[in-house]
Amino acid sequence: MRQWGLHQGLEEEKEDASNKLNPGNFKKVKLLPDGACLFTRGMGMSCVWEKERGFGERSWRYSMCVADGKIEKIFVEGGGVTQDSGPDPFEVSDSKTMLKYLQEKK
Repeated sequence: MRQWGLHQGLEEEKEDASNKLNPGNFKKVKLLPDGACLFTRGMGMSCVWEKERGFGERSWRYSMCVADGKIEKIFVEGGGVTQDSGPDPFEVSDSKTMLKYLQEKK
């Protein structure tokens, strides 16, 4: 996740007082790797695309703005989780939608 964040142009947090050994922290964005889908399941966003794409458990596409530990806004593709979805929707979880939301809320 750290390398992906750097490639996105995120500014790395060099002195994180909470955990100096936690790479991948950025000044304005917190990336959440979730290889075991624990966060995904907790969010109710777990899906399987086994028949359509041969994937095991994955996260459904969504983006969210979290402020002070509370979900402020969430954009969920297709309005909700779909198991074995034929199409791979990518209309509202994109960065443009989130950036528009963040600019409008100022």
